[in-house]
Amino acid sequence: MQANFKGAMANKENKTQLEEEEKKGQEQEGPVSEEAQKESEVSEKEAAEAKITELNDKYLRLYSEFENYRRRTSKERLELMKNAGEDILTDLLPVIDDFERAIKSFDSTENVEALKQGIDLVHNKFVSTLKSKGLQPFKSIEETFDPEIHEAVTKIPAPSKKLKGKVVDEIEKGYKLNEKVIRYAKVVVGE
Repeated sequence: MQANFKGAMANKENKTQLEEEEKKGQEQEGPVSEEAQKESEVSEKEAAEAKITELNDKYLRLYSEFENYRRRTSKERLELMKNAGEDILTDLLPVIDDFERAIKSFDSTENVEALKQGIDLVHNKFVSTLKSKGLQPFKSIEETFDPEIHEAVTKIPAPSKKLKGKVVDEIEKGYKLNEKVIRYAKVVVGE
């Protein structure tokens, strides 16, 4: 039994020696691990700062790109509005030329019928040019009064019962541009 006791004591001493050696090893590793931990924290901080710098740079570039896009579209919109009527005006130039020729012919021609026909031709050319651009007059006479497309100038007693609440006379034609009313017809309504 005494041998067992000595063996147990030797194990205990060995165990104590091992624990002391571990403590010494930990004490030696302690400062090293703190340095490693500080280096690790510093490298993590540098990595985070680099990521922040990179994201900030991306943000600034994206913001600048958006500002350039906004300025460019604004400029294009202004140019579009400025030159929106260019195509119709280009198409109306021949009509103006025809009117100028008609005016010149007033001085040299005494044939009123020929002048009338010339003016009718210019008028028809003008109307067809406007129709080709989407302008359409709409019929108002004997139609039911509609405040969405008509503007009542006055009301008069209806000449017949059939014309009550309907347009009796048209003072100015109404026009639509691509199905949108751009000028209301000025009308006289029967009551």
